[in-house]
Amino acid sequence: MFALKSLLHPVMAVGCLVLCLFFWQVPLYGPYFLVAVLAFIGCAHFLGEWELQRRPGGYFSLLSLMDILLRWMLVIAFIWALLHLSRLGGNFRPKVLGSWALITPLFLWLGENVAQLVLTRNNVNAVGLRKAVIIGLTEPGLRLEQQLISNPSLRVQVAGYFEDRHADRLPAEELHRILGKPSELAGFVRENNIHVAYVTLPMTRHSRVLEMLEALRDSTVSIYFVPNLAVFDPLQARFDVLGGIPVVAVWESPFYGASGIAKRLSDLVVATTLLILCAPLLAVIALGVWFGSPGPIVFKQRRYGLDGREILIYKFRSMTVTEDGATQYCQVAQGDARVTRFGAFIRRLSLDELPQLYNVLRGTLSMVGPRPHAIAVNEQYRKLISGYMLRHKIKPGITGWAQVNGYRGGDDLESMRKRVEFDMDYLRHWSLALDLSIILRTASLFWRDKKAY
Repeated sequence: MFALKSLLHPVMAVGCLVLCLFFWQVPLYGPYFLVAVLAFIGCAHFLGEWELQRRPGGYFSLLSLMDILLRWMLVIAFIWALLHLSRLGGNFRPKVLGSWALITPLFLWLGENVAQLVLTRNNVNAVGLRKAVIIGLTEPGLRLEQQLISNPSLRVQVAGYFEDRHADRLPAEELHRILGKPSELAGFVRENNIHVAYVTLPMTRHSRVLEMLEALRDSTVSIYFVPNLAVFDPLQARFDVLGGIPVVAVWESPFYGASGIAKRLSDLVVATTLLILCAPLLAVIALGVWFGSPGPIVFKQRRYGLDGREILIYKFRSMTVTEDGATQYCQVAQGDARVTRFGAFIRRLSLDELPQLYNVLRGTLSMVGPRPHAIAVNEQYRKLISGYMLRHKIKPGITGWAQVNGYRGGDDLESMRKRVEFDMDYLRHWSLALDLSIILRTASLFWRDKKAY
């Protein structure tokens, strides 16, 4: 199963290349072998390990196809850059690589779904089924069981729970799942051929924990501790090993390793494309600002960026003042006298934000992320909203999950709480497909965003 999850994407990509070579009657010689190796490496990094789970949207989800397509585009960009730098581009037939680039994402998507269908069949999952028990009828234990149910390829069946707390402290609807007390676990394991025991009790040297573990030494059961990270409200929780020492990330950015490269490359592609397409519009807006009122065409404002570092963002000037927001900031209100006539027009369509595409190219902003607030606003709300500064674990964005869900603007505490809530949700569930969805939804808001003034 580990091999399948790790190798599905790379092997299928290489297989599609071999298929295209066979179709066009081209041998797999030197240059194409190099492409096969680069495709294997690129898919392993950018597409990552395939996750087998029951999907809420069912099989053959178009959202998953879009996510694969975006990541495959990064693989192609990676291969093209290496071939271009090594000056090997002339050794390939365009029809071979072109057809390969077109059919591979479809085959990857179909391969994922076919494997999903096959591995979730009951008769397949019955092979090598392992029995498990969970020690502690706790919230982490219940969540763990749900994950085991939703991942049938793990082939783990939970027999029940062992718990010694009073029934008043336990969920009433789950009491029938209790098989006994932890002190009775060793005998149950031997008599019922239990393979795995998940311990959801605190990882301490408490006597009941030590006694239970000592009793289990006289068995072959595999034991896992399940830490209750939910109490920390984790962001991108993950595990790692540093020199043999296990460590747990509680609050971490989703953009480490290949995910960070994918995010940056997608930012560069989108920002460069938009700047080229919008070049005439940028010139027209610059002239409108210049003739609309005295002052600079573009002004700079200080905000907090990645890891809370100060950055300068660029905007078309839409007001008669150019506050940098370092010490005080007054939110723009409807009918604000500071907004110029032309400024009201470009703010209504969010065109004043277009110079921030330059920030994206510089790497201080992303296309999608938590919107950066003025420094004065940050200093105010970091004292009022717990976890406010965690939104700075990633680069701020031109648009964000909060903005497309109706939380653009608004300087009151409740609006800011909701904005931060959506920002945290974005950090927990980021994907390239989600970024694309947010960008498209942002474009659709240009003409009907009632909070743009």
